[in-house]
Amino acid sequence: MRLLNKDLRLQDVTLMYLTVLATVVVLLVASYQAPAVHSRPTLAYHIPLDPSGQLELSWNISYPTQEVYLELKVKELHHGVLLGMSDRGEPTNADLVLLWDDGYKSYFGDAWSDNEGRVMLDTQQDYELLETHQSTEGFFLLFKRPFSTCDPHDYIIEEGTVHIIYAMLERPILSLRELNISRLQSGVQRVLLLRPDAPSPALPRDVRTLEVLAPDVIIPTQETTYWCHIYQLPPNMPKNHIVMYESVITPGNEAIVHHIEVFECSPQMDTVPQFSGSCDSKMKPRKLNYCRHVLAAWAMGAEPFYYPADAGLPLGGEGSSRFLRLEVHYHNPLLISGRRDSSGIRLWYTPSLRRFDAGIMELGLVYTPVMAIPPRQRSFQLTGYCTAKCTQTALPVGGVHIFASQLHTHLAGLGVRTVLVRGGREVEVVQEDKHFSTHYQVLPSLGDALVTKCSYNTEDRNKATVGGFGIMEEMCVNYVHYYPRTQLELCKSHVDTDYLQKYFSLINRFQGRESCSCPGTTVEEQFSSLSWDGFSGEVLNSLYLTSPISMHCNQSTAELFPHNCAHGDPSSIPISRSFADPTPLSPPNTYLFALNCPI
Repeated sequence: MRLLNKDLRLQDVTLMYLTVLATVVVLLVASYQAPAVHSRPTLAYHIPLDPSGQLELSWNISYPTQEVYLELKVKELHHGVLLGMSDRGEPTNADLVLLWDDGYKSYFGDAWSDNEGRVMLDTQQDYELLETHQSTEGFFLLFKRPFSTCDPHDYIIEEGTVHIIYAMLERPILSLRELNISRLQSGVQRVLLLRPDAPSPALPRDVRTLEVLAPDVIIPTQETTYWCHIYQLPPNMPKNHIVMYESVITPGNEAIVHHIEVFECSPQMDTVPQFSGSCDSKMKPRKLNYCRHVLAAWAMGAEPFYYPADAGLPLGGEGSSRFLRLEVHYHNPLLISGRRDSSGIRLWYTPSLRRFDAGIMELGLVYTPVMAIPPRQRSFQLTGYCTAKCTQTALPVGGVHIFASQLHTHLAGLGVRTVLVRGGREVEVVQEDKHFSTHYQVLPSLGDALVTKCSYNTEDRNKATVGGFGIMEEMCVNYVHYYPRTQLELCKSHVDTDYLQKYFSLINRFQGRESCSCPGTTVEEQFSSLSWDGFSGEVLNSLYLTSPISMHCNQSTAELFPHNCAHGDPSSIPISRSFADPTPLSPPNTYLFALNCPI
């Protein structure tokens, strides 16, 4: 390798020399050429990295060799690109791979960042460049690395979410020591790199397709939009089974379409008004609130969803509705205007009915601002409950078989874990971010609860992050796929709002302010008015751990199941949680909010 800059510092020359000695040379790719590979790997998985769609990552996995193949597509390459992995998406202490140039020649290498973001070339080069090429679509960089390298500076690729860091290099880099990733305009994308090593099931010969798509929507010029559209099935459609579904994303909008859901409306409604517009519009017909039976749910990066050979999700037939509600979440942080979209879901269904009707149950936390994460938290946990009383009311005595689940949070989410609780003890992990069991599990209906725990990181935020639909708000959701189907559609909770008001009163009193319980004051405004410190965060944690909860146990018609605790507001029934969470943290006794609810 010829050094072109006489001003390079000694440590840079030494690092480059050591890399050459390690035989995995920092490869010269000035002409965008690399060693040809005899058999180019098929890259089955794809995800956009940045909101503008400039960067796209494709990859595949080789379990026999314990390697992952990655290809980065850059639409407009300037002076280089950086890709990395870290525990929570931080630019510091990250495992990096770089393509950069010094104004004359281009280089590829394995690197890492220290705790201040300074970039160092790694003496153990574990990223192997396989191919580069330029086309009309952009610049393509194909490379591979092992899951585990035994290098202390490298990230161990394992099951669960991997936080991918990315950044474009806009100027020549004469010395890597002058590069600090913390000063770049970097971004983070969360990806499940390792996927199950199993072939997709074969579809039946008589399979048909139905596309539920947005009607050429002009995406609003705002960061977060939930778009609702009513779709009608053909009249007198007989019962079918959905056996697979997949996303249909308008080309060019891959980085904006965040997630998509299709809901069936309540069969008790003969008609549903035609509507296509923002889901929070004042013009949205009230009947759309009764379109809550989930048929399909997709989030960015997800692959087609297949049902097991002995189950399918009912579509059409007696007791179903002709009306479907499509909901598309657009995440448009760059406020791109004039972009049209016809994204949606493609349903693959068969008239040959399978043995079991499958169902989808929504677990976790209700979308409400009463569940919030304090700012500047390295890890803060919220827990959603599906109590034993709800499962006793709604599930069959023999239980149901869970065969898949889909976890979902927004940007602050660190991990999600859903467990089966029996007799006050966790007896089975339904799904965890770093663990997913593909075999069937049995959920008996009597005396069991499902607990979904989500952890969040808000170290970079100065205000409380409340629950809600916006991308900067948070969710804690697990869509559980199971059979046989029941009427239980949603089993979620939130802390009792009366106890949250007690929290606000307590904190305001300690901070020397009068607590405003004015009718027009929202929960968001009350959280924003607090001065956040260690005390206010600990007290909120104690509140969430010990106070009564409000349980939402909903049927597919969006109506509540009857409940034994039938006093007060039937949509918000306080329930003691002590039996449902077997391993609570020990809250400071001075902050204890727990009271018993007669059940």
